[in-house]
This record gives sequence, structure tokens and C-alpha cells, in this order.
Amino acid sequence: MSSIADFRIDIPQAALDDLHVRLRATRWPSASPEPGWGRGVPVLYLRRLADHWLHRYDWRANEARLNEFGQGLTAIDGQRVHFLHVRSPEPDALPLVLTHGWPGSIVEFTQIIGPLTDPRRFGGESDDAFHIVAPSLPGFAFSTPLSAPDWTHERIARAWVTLMDRLGYDRFGAHGGDTGRNVSPAIGRLAPDKVVGVHINGGLSLPADVDLESLTPAERARLESVRDLVRHGTGYADLQSTKPQTLAYALNDSPVGQLAWIVDKFKDWTDPAADLPERAVDLDQLLTNVTLYWLTGTGASSAHQYRAVRDEPHVLDPAGVPTGVAVFPTDPAIRSLLEREHRIVHWTEFDRGGHFAAMEAPDLLIGDLREFYRSLR
Repeated sequence: MSSIADFRIDIPQAALDDLHVRLRATRWPSASPEPGWGRGVPVLYLRRLADHWLHRYDWRANEARLNEFGQGLTAIDGQRVHFLHVRSPEPDALPLVLTHGWPGSIVEFTQIIGPLTDPRRFGGESDDAFHIVAPSLPGFAFSTPLSAPDWTHERIARAWVTLMDRLGYDRFGAHGGDTGRNVSPAIGRLAPDKVVGVHINGGLSLPADVDLESLTPAERARLESVRDLVRHGTGYADLQSTKPQTLAYALNDSPVGQLAWIVDKFKDWTDPAADLPERAVDLDQLLTNVTLYWLTGTGASSAHQYRAVRDEPHVLDPAGVPTGVAVFPTDPAIRSLLEREHRIVHWTEFDRGGHFAAMEAPDLLIGDLREFYRSLR
């Protein structure tokens, strides 16, 4: 189908009842022999989070908040695609497509959509307004079932160009972090005549030929943090990029398993100044993200995206589209290395926030998006 259908989230009560039954029946493992987070999510911490999920978290209230945003469904390249679509009241607003990553979802963007689409309502200027399109990646949330095994970054980017065309936007910007950090520049390479600029959360592919002498002490520290992450924090990626179907059975059968799998990354990737994930992001927003994975059964299908991009060629030729980079703590970026891939015209480094910038520091991300796109409208 090339048409667009309206969509509204309406989870059956039976699915919520089943979630509660499973939470109550969790078979908990013994504690790690090593205290703290060194070997994964501590049992006592996860029990406390699961208790909140069961007794205090309200999916229906958060479902209603998600349904305050316009949503649609369409099919592109054989894949069902769900997306948020929120038009600004400002007639000259710039369309902007937002791309999330794993273990995120459209839930990441709920705090920034209002200020971006209606800046005057939030104390901003009408000239900074955007029309927002935020698709769910193939295999995530309601963009299911996954239609093919090869939804690479470039194929996703091509689908997003088609989506923007279908929505009537022939001139737009693109922003993303995590998976979106790769998809958004690919959109610019595929449609340079339509994309006015690309904005990404800072990230870094680890090249083998880094000249350490050319880096500043701060950049060398960032590079070492990336190497430390590769040594100690990428086991999840190894599994998802090789045997995602084996992982499927645990994530699809145990809500606490799904919770732990996601919370572990929120602990590793959020602002290092926050000692627990819920001190970096709002707890209910975090649980809404986890619940969306659980209720749509997409813990496994989202993991397949890692397998799809495992052997995708890495593009080193800089795209001609102007690119802005926002660098948050735990998301290291080195400008000289990223300039191999992007025509960077805007670079901002922040001292708070983290990998999930739209959830952790929405004010900073909003401000940076506004500043970057002002000269490109």
C-alpha cells in the first residue's frame, strides 16, 4: 500500500493482564558474586524496578500521552512503517525526520516534539518551528512484522525519503542518534537535493588508523573510552549481530528479561554523573519504552537490525549536505575523525546528558537543533 492510514495505539487489556501475571511469576536468579553493576544489572535493583512496573506504572496513562501525537501507517518497500507525524501551527515550519535507535523507540522524542513543533508555546520563536516525522524503525514497535533480513541503514534511509515524499515534504532536515546517526547522513547522501541539513548526536566509528599524536588530550580520553566500551560493553551487540533469533525466546517470554536487557544499556550510556538510570531519565518514560518493546513483542525483531547492518560497507566519503554534531557525555566524538564522513559546519559539546539526549537533556538538544537549522531554512 502506498496510501497512509491513521493509527492509534490501543493495547488489548488481556495483554496488560498477561504482563502483570508474568511479572508476579518471575523466577529470579541469585545475586552476582561481584557487587555492583560490573557483571550486569543487580538483582535487588531490578526487583525494585519490576515492582514499580507492576504496582505503580500506568501504561494506559502513557498510551494516552503517545496518542496525543498524530500517527500513521504505510507500507514502503514491502515493510509496514509506523510513524509519528506532528505538524506545526507555523505555516513556514521546516519538516524534520527524527530517527531513533536501539534500545530506544519513538518514546525517546516525546519531550522534544512539543517545543520543536510549537516553539512559541514553549517560550521560543516561531521561526524555529518544525513539522516532525518520527518513524519506528523496521522491526521496532508497530513497524512489524519485519519483512526482510536486510534492512540496512541505507535501505532505511531510502524508505524515510519515500515517507517524506508521501507526506508531501520535498525539502526537509534529518536528525538522529544511535541508529539514526547512520541513517540520517545516509538520507542526505541519497537525497541531497531535498535534505537541507543533517544533525546527529555525537558518535564514533572506531577507525584502525588513528594518529594519536594529532589528537588533543580530551580527544585521546574519548577514544580510550570507546576502546574500553568495545572491550567491556559490546557483548549485547555481538549476540544481536550474530544470533538474534536465539535471543528472541528469552526477550519474548520474560518481561523482566526484556527490562534487564534494556536497562543495562541505559546504565552504561546515560550521563555518567547519574549513578542510576532513573536519575538520568524519567523512570516512567524509560518504562514506557520498555513496555512498548514488550507489548509489541519486538525485543527480537529489533535485534535483527544489528545482524542486518553487520556487514554493511562503512561510508567514508563525506556527504555534501551540511552536518551538525551534538556531543554529549558517554557519546564520544572526535571532530577530525567524523570529518572523514561528514561536511561538518556545526559542532557543540555539552557537559551533561548522554546517549539518549532527547530523554536526558531535551532542552540542550532542542536548542542545538534550532541553532543548527536557523541558517539552513
